[in-house]
Amino acid sequence: MTATIRKTLLSIETTLIEGGREAPRPLKLIAAAAVIRNPWAGMGFVEDLKPGIHDAAPGLGELLTGMILDAAGGGAAVEGYGKAAVCGLNGEVEHASALIHTLRFGNHYRQAVGAKTYLAFTNTRGPANCPIMIPLMDKNDEGRRSHYLTIQFAMPDAPAADEIVVALGASIGGRPHHRIGDRYQDLKDLGHDVTNPAAV
Repeated sequence: MTATIRKTLLSIETTLIEGGREAPRPLKLIAAAAVIRNPWAGMGFVEDLKPGIHDAAPGLGELLTGMILDAAGGGAAVEGYGKAAVCGLNGEVEHASALIHTLRFGNHYRQAVGAKTYLAFTNTRGPANCPIMIPLMDKNDEGRRSHYLTIQFAMPDAPAADEIVVALGASIGGRPHHRIGDRYQDLKDLGHDVTNPAAV
């Protein structure tokens, strides 16, 4: 049982002006998505999801990672990253979770961009044209708030009731005019020892 892909989507958004001011460095947001038939559609309640995960997740991770890398010009350019899955209404949120919460999916992306942090994520259920949101964070520093971003898009015909949309997201750059500081400054202000990883 391999993933049956109905369509893919690649979205690239570039922000040149934010808050009425030109961005010192344009922010580029990239989303790559695949619409697949739910591997467990029509099977009733499936106790063991592992066979479907092992069959579908690696190929999806490889495909979507390749799409991101092509659009970004290589893994080194990617600064923020994340993942998402939305299951159609006849499936379970667990089905969406199953395909993205496995190293067989995420490690393709993590290794390709040389990341150290975990992949931020959403896993939800919804109808066609529902919002698909991919939260992002810095691939090497989870406390770097300039790269707390969200990619949002929708597909008018997906997911169908028996489908799942699986997606990866990337940023090249952070929010223009970032000025709320990083997590470490808050910790320091609250008296934590930010040189001690255990305190962070």
